[in-house]
Amino acid sequence: MGAMQPTRPGRPDPRAQAQQAQMAASLAGAVDLAAVKARSEAAARAQAAPPPSASAPAGAPGSAVVDVTEATFQSEVLDRSFQVPVVLDLWAEWCGPCKQLSPVLERLATEGGGSWVLAKIDVDANPTLAQALRVQGIPAVKAVWQGQLVAEFTGAIPEEQARQFVTELVRATTGGGVPGGEDEPALQEDPRLDAAEAALERGDLAAAEAAYQAILAEEPDHPDAALALRQVQLFRRAEEAGPDALAEADAAPDDVAAQTRAADFLLGTGQIEEAFDRLLDVVRRTAGEDRDQARQHLVGLFEVVGDQDPRVMAARRQLSLALF
Repeated sequence: MGAMQPTRPGRPDPRAQAQQAQMAASLAGAVDLAAVKARSEAAARAQAAPPPSASAPAGAPGSAVVDVTEATFQSEVLDRSFQVPVVLDLWAEWCGPCKQLSPVLERLATEGGGSWVLAKIDVDANPTLAQALRVQGIPAVKAVWQGQLVAEFTGAIPEEQARQFVTELVRATTGGGVPGGEDEPALQEDPRLDAAEAALERGDLAAAEAAYQAILAEEPDHPDAALALRQVQLFRRAEEAGPDALAEADAAPDDVAAQTRAADFLLGTGQIEEAFDRLLDVVRRTAGEDRDQARQHLVGLFEVVGDQDPRVMAARRQLSLALF
């Protein structure tokens, strides 16, 4: 857990403190509950914004094709992506292939009638955005849905392929429904979530778990509470497992329960790939009930981290290979 701290008078055990600090850091990092809150706020703003319109002039905010800068990225890309998928077209004046691809994407966006938005970003004018989006070369196209990157490609591609990219994106996200239909309930701020988050900030995992369970008891389909509950339960398991879990698991390679405790501890302290690798290893070398227990536990950890995370995608592929 890092170097020991000198104990100060009246202070709790520094090892326990270091572990709590690490838990707090990983709460902020690997499995980010604050992000759940930020996402719900962005979603609320998106509900309040008018849906994209095919009739608004191209380039203007709210149109199917918008020019985006660092200043408008939050509203035009992140917030908007809670209504419809947003496709980023990263281009520059000097880039020849961009001049082939951009008009194709603009035409498809206009045809889409607001079922998705094309956000054009001039990388020369917005270098910080290009860097944050990890642009390696242009033209680069990245799809954003509910605040997360979900797909991308680099280089000019033929119109047929571009159309397929967009069609699959829309099918996988909204199915083509344009937002603003009467059937969408407005997202309300949920005071019950605030109570759970306050408990988390105090470091009271038990109270947070109880708060999320109470929300789910009233509303089993609550969008944020189920994930948050799984995350909090993981942190509680990680805390109970403690740093000794790794040594215990290494000493008992055939004890599946010991391996799952070690994986919980690793995930709880932000060591996501190590947690997945440990359970993948168990799946590869066991059979029958042991293997099934390891597999189910691993799938539960995937849910906590989230399907869009590239580490989950990679580990899912490994799991498929291990099972067949």
